[in-house]
Amino acid sequence: MLRPQLNPSSHTTTTSSSSSTQLFASSSCIASLRRPSSSSSSVVAAARRTRGQGSSRVVVVCASSSATASRGDSSSDMAAAAAVRVKAVATIKVTVGELINRSIDIRDLIGRSLSLELVSSELDAKTGKEKATVRSYAHNVDDDDHSVVTYEADFDVPSGFGPIGAIIVTNELRQEMFLEDINLTASDGAGNSTVLPIRCNSWKRGDGTGEREADDRVYDYDVYNDLGNPDSNGDLARPVLGGNKQFPYPRRCRTGRPPSKKDPKSETRKGNVYVPRDEEFSPEKEDYFLRKTVGSVLQAAVPAAQSLLLDKLKWNLPFPSFFVIDKLFEDGVELPGVDKLNFLESVVPRLLEHLRDTPAEKILRFETPANIQKDKFAWLRDEEFARETLAGINPYAIELVREFPLKSKLDPAVYGPAESAITADLLEEQMRRVMTVEEAISQKRLFMLDFHDLFLPYVHKIRSLDHTTMYGSRTIFFLTDDGTLRLLAIELTRPASPSQPQWRQVFTPSTDATMSWLWRMAKAHVRAHDAGHHELITHWLRTHCAVEPYIIAANRQLSEMHPIYQLLRPHFRYTMRINARARSALISAGGIIERSFSPQKYSMELSSVAYDKLWRFDTEALPADLVRRGMAEEDPTAEHGLKLAIEDYPFANDGLLIWDAIKTWVQAYVARFYPDAASVAGDEELQAFWTEVRTKGHGDKKDEPWWPKLDTPESLAHTLTTIIWVAAAHHAAVNFGQYDFGGYFPNRPSIARTVMPVEEPVDGAAMERFLDNPDQALRECFPSQVQATVVMAVLDVLSSHSTDEEYLGGEQTRPWNSDAAVQAAYDGFAARLKEIEGVIDGRNKDRKLKNRCGAGILPYQLMKPFSDSGVTGMGIPNSTSI
Repeated sequence: MLRPQLNPSSHTTTTSSSSSTQLFASSSCIASLRRPSSSSSSVVAAARRTRGQGSSRVVVVCASSSATASRGDSSSDMAAAAAVRVKAVATIKVTVGELINRSIDIRDLIGRSLSLELVSSELDAKTGKEKATVRSYAHNVDDDDHSVVTYEADFDVPSGFGPIGAIIVTNELRQEMFLEDINLTASDGAGNSTVLPIRCNSWKRGDGTGEREADDRVYDYDVYNDLGNPDSNGDLARPVLGGNKQFPYPRRCRTGRPPSKKDPKSETRKGNVYVPRDEEFSPEKEDYFLRKTVGSVLQAAVPAAQSLLLDKLKWNLPFPSFFVIDKLFEDGVELPGVDKLNFLESVVPRLLEHLRDTPAEKILRFETPANIQKDKFAWLRDEEFARETLAGINPYAIELVREFPLKSKLDPAVYGPAESAITADLLEEQMRRVMTVEEAISQKRLFMLDFHDLFLPYVHKIRSLDHTTMYGSRTIFFLTDDGTLRLLAIELTRPASPSQPQWRQVFTPSTDATMSWLWRMAKAHVRAHDAGHHELITHWLRTHCAVEPYIIAANRQLSEMHPIYQLLRPHFRYTMRINARARSALISAGGIIERSFSPQKYSMELSSVAYDKLWRFDTEALPADLVRRGMAEEDPTAEHGLKLAIEDYPFANDGLLIWDAIKTWVQAYVARFYPDAASVAGDEELQAFWTEVRTKGHGDKKDEPWWPKLDTPESLAHTLTTIIWVAAAHHAAVNFGQYDFGGYFPNRPSIARTVMPVEEPVDGAAMERFLDNPDQALRECFPSQVQATVVMAVLDVLSSHSTDEEYLGGEQTRPWNSDAAVQAAYDGFAARLKEIEGVIDGRNKDRKLKNRCGAGILPYQLMKPFSDSGVTGMGIPNSTSI
């Protein structure tokens, strides 16, 4: 069923004060939709019939469908009124192809292309069944505006029909159709008329069977069985994620593509990945996305083409010097001929076709990332390494050390001794003996990045691949008196194997030349671990992947007129399309993630392991996440009800402002439509939506006890706030700063390709090369030229705000409902976000806040609510849209 949108300013206008206005159910009565009443059952039944049919039918909801409310205090009743003449004018937005097809389709020529049926909002008083619809065919009307086609239909609504609650629209043309709006005008023969505009803005087509076509509009679930390509000649088979105990995962939208020949459980990969027609990019977004992709990936293509065309082994060439890395930003590189870029066809769909028609400069250069503009050598400093755990693009990884010694939860019989090699004496020495470890833990002064247990089971699998390596790692920080973190120690661990015992070593800052270079290499490994954790878990899994089931369930179970659908819809914009693009080129077998990040072919498996062990809906809320990681504790007397373990924690400080603003807005919205627990529990559509999220969309976790129950207005508001936070603010915090922090890849390498030179058994030749030229050894550990530049280009694309972006509190997404209480609450939300922007600007200028202000320090702007289009590190879009 197509879900058109009601006009935010939908209202009934009349040419007189006649009670003929009561032909239409009142749009101000949306509150009655919390639970379908007998008087609205006819509309609900019609909607459910078309949802199942899926092909070319759609219910356009005129208004609230509450017949009692629509009559108001008027003594006039349509059941006793004479027949009323109604004219419907439908506006269809057409593409060039549709204009051509329309001129030759016989159905259109004879006026049988668009069928409209008026649905009464009342049931028959005698039978209790739906009243018969009033049907008419619309005929085409010439229009001076060639970008639209107008259709008109006339109806004679009989006596006793009751208020019109909906229109069933059936597209009988053999082509897709974008229905912009329908205007209904009612005349009663006495000179009185009523006009009701209904905004639709949706496509109409799709039959729900077989392989989905590009213009279908069908929402259904499937597992992630399309990441691999078992039928290929290469090593591209991948396990199915979701629907099994070994690899649980959220669900994605079903495409209906046939199974592969070699593995019937996997889906074939061909063409563009389907998403329902309503989820496609707008023309403006598509154009911007393609232009941005071309501009960025071309820059990555230059060194890639120059090396690959000479020798495919040169895919793994390191940069010959840091000077050459700098040239990417300073001098640029020469663009090879388009014919030399054909290898990119497997990476960026449609890039080459667009390139041939796009003039390009001969010299292309990457923009200098913001952090390098501030301080070219910041990446070398331990202080910046530590600061970025609080104000970088993965602020979700750091956690409080709550017990010591540190111990693994993995089986020591398989992976080696569980207790960490990081000793109390070593940490106390690095803390300059200002306190003991026991005192530091009691005072909440020790923090860590713990990538030990997550990565350790995959170390040997990853090491079996070429040109990559992996460790389990722990990184320890000390909170100093000035509120900054001091980096104390890094532990790298290789688990036991049948041929070798466990190896582990702790590295610390040092003035010794050899140990200082080993320290830099250890930091490079941890940064690569953090980059993989960020991209696969904090970013992809927790925002893109986890949100898609909410979108599918909402479109399947919530009617367009439902107030919760209207609240959530802006926060789902473009997510399914961008996820489909990711499955096509980023996270698929042989895609950019596998080619350029340390886990390589095991990347998505690791994402599944993280979903299994770490993901739970109740801790996706920001306050709960902070408490889970020990970064805050509940305190009713503190601002936001939380006391932060690190007072100057830019992500948490700014994020809590945004969280509270969203929560206040959502609570007011929910209160308008759900006054008590019974109204929440009794909303059949709402409960069906939440049941489907839990049992289908996140079906592998359906039996977990932590799922909230939607049984009170408070629980509903908290659940909705969590969804909106994740889709908007969480995603913004971990996405839009990627180029600023990772564009200069030594600061944030996506992969570590060589083992530590001191790893036992020590390779004597490798150790000699390290001692002779440690600078080169570090560059060889970093991503190759091709890996680095491709990732830089992708981060540039992902960090961009498109020209048609919609932001939290923006006018583009003002609630459609004209209810005064809703509009006032939204005005308050928008005003509060403006205030927050000023607060953040003030914090970024406060020199007492050393994690966000100081010489060479990049201000923390990822939680600023608004932005301009283009590459920027600020702005919170409504949705996970890039």
